[in-house]
Amino acid sequence: MSGNTPQNQQLESLEPGMRIVYGGNRLATVDSELAAAFTAGDHLVVVQDTGALLHIPADVHATATEAVDAASSAFGAMGSVSDGQIETFFDAFAARLADDTSFGPIAEANAADVENARSRGRSVTRLILSEDMRSGMIDGLRSWARMPSGRSAVVDRVDHEGWAVETVRSGLGVVAFVFEGRPNVFADATGVIRGGNTVVFRIGSDALGTARAIVANALDPALAESGLPPGAVSLVNSPSRAAGWAMFSDTRLGLAVARGSGGAVSQLGAVARQAGIPVSLHGTGGAWIVASESADADRFEATVTNSLDRKVCNTLNTCCIVESRAADLVPRFLAGLRAAADRRGVEPKLHIADGDESHVPAEWFGEVGIARADGTVTEPMSEAIGRDRLGVEWEWEDSPEVTLVIVPDVATAVVAFNEQSPKFAASLISEDADEHELFFATIDSPFVGDGFTRWVDGHYALGKPELGLSNWQFGRLFGRGGILSGDSAFTVRTRARQSDPDLGR
Repeated sequence: MSGNTPQNQQLESLEPGMRIVYGGNRLATVDSELAAAFTAGDHLVVVQDTGALLHIPADVHATATEAVDAASSAFGAMGSVSDGQIETFFDAFAARLADDTSFGPIAEANAADVENARSRGRSVTRLILSEDMRSGMIDGLRSWARMPSGRSAVVDRVDHEGWAVETVRSGLGVVAFVFEGRPNVFADATGVIRGGNTVVFRIGSDALGTARAIVANALDPALAESGLPPGAVSLVNSPSRAAGWAMFSDTRLGLAVARGSGGAVSQLGAVARQAGIPVSLHGTGGAWIVASESADADRFEATVTNSLDRKVCNTLNTCCIVESRAADLVPRFLAGLRAAADRRGVEPKLHIADGDESHVPAEWFGEVGIARADGTVTEPMSEAIGRDRLGVEWEWEDSPEVTLVIVPDVATAVVAFNEQSPKFAASLISEDADEHELFFATIDSPFVGDGFTRWVDGHYALGKPELGLSNWQFGRLFGRGGILSGDSAFTVRTRARQSDPDLGR
């Protein structure tokens, strides 16, 4: 330790076996690897929820701080930026992505990222910057340009004698994103500029080369052409995960947004929350479908198939069938699951709740080849799972993977969802209108439907480019819905207009 007073002492080293207090009354222990790696100038974040000790090297912390510095400085200048400049930025960004000359270096960088990821045995499903992804980015940017900003819009006004009070929409501030390796995140993340915010983000190391190329060949030139302040969009130029921890610890952020795998996103959210930063987390999803006693069998089977076209957060993860209909609906469920697998040319994977195995034919328990991220693996097509593990999200690569549980009634399924799921998306298959109303009233989910679950998507459902979808795993959201879009990241300010100069109290 160094310094003269408790207020300015700094941690300069760690010792193996050193005990660190977290959560008020629990202890974490420094291991030898962390102790050896930590040097003077480094930072240590103690996750108060779990006791995880997160090491941020000094150079990584400086890189993240520099990016937030730029975004924070740019936000101070955004108040004087016109809507026309913002529209120019989006159009110029889109034009450079559409131009083959400026896109060439981006495509080359992405090819190198893909090859590097493959050489390390990494999945490249979401890393490849295909022509469809490129077109989606261009369309998204152009839609941001056409979308009303909402900046300075008066959302309420109260008139008094001699004066009035207005509630006015305003930019929220610096919005920070941590994304997995999807190159199209640039089009997503920059959407918050539409509302007068600035953005800083870190992308996964697999896609960092692509990100750097997009910044150099499209994003920075578009910022310069539009006259937006430098730093309005800032990339944390580091492959280290610690850069995300450093960024989410910076109290200058107005909102921290994380997308990626469930565990990593939960940890990032915990880091931001303990720093006092509002969070929007988009990692853990997995939709539930509940089939009631009045379910239409054809509708149910189609719903299962159409909810399993690929693995994303709104894919069917857990299916509950009421016991009174198990005899006819379980075969329809299995048929829907099989159809989804056949469509992909693979075998399906089923997890059946303990005690419910008898509802599944014996041939479903034989060993088959399941398409995993690291290749095809021989394993049982169906396996039992504890009834306390219904909320496990299956991060499948190619073989559709789901959990099936038989429940006494819809109310029991709702309780299981509320207690075990990440509280994301739920669908009820029922022909009873009153049952649908009760389901909506009692299930603790931001997204509720009566058919396939894949509708949960900002662009598909609302026609707005989407920055992410929020679950309620850490509580309901304040003041906005679960779909985060460029026009939903804002604050409100209150402005008084006095017409009577002698007004007083």
